[in-house]
Amino acid sequence: MQIRNRRTAGLTFAANRWAAGKAADEALAKARSWGYASLDAEDFTVAAHILIDTAVADGGKRVSLHLADQDRKVLMVALSHRPGAPEDAVLAELAAVRAVDSCGTDAAPDGRRVWALLDTTPRRRRTPGATA
Repeated sequence: MQIRNRRTAGLTFAANRWAAGKAADEALAKARSWGYASLDAEDFTVAAHILIDTAVADGGKRVSLHLADQDRKVLMVALSHRPGAPEDAVLAELAAVRAVDSCGTDAAPDGRRVWALLDTTPRRRRTPGATA
């Protein structure tokens, strides 16, 4: 996987139950440092947790979260560093996050990748009973 002509960051963590929280905090701080102060922190954090928890479940010793940005969107890619077949079940969970524009998963020689592209533009929350 190659990402060119945009800002990027790579964050690596031990594959344990604390990895998702650490990754979400560091990724959010990085995205905010790129000027995305108004992004939906809750959606961003939920997406990061889903991605990292999926990578941790692959059973490796480490996981990494890679970030890139372009056109007011942030790409988050979690890598398990363990070969394995991609599972599509995580995609429904990611797609349910409001800020996620698209998501995917694939297997590569360096491990399974799970990714989500998030819109950083603030979205209005729906109120219960409101119609679109």
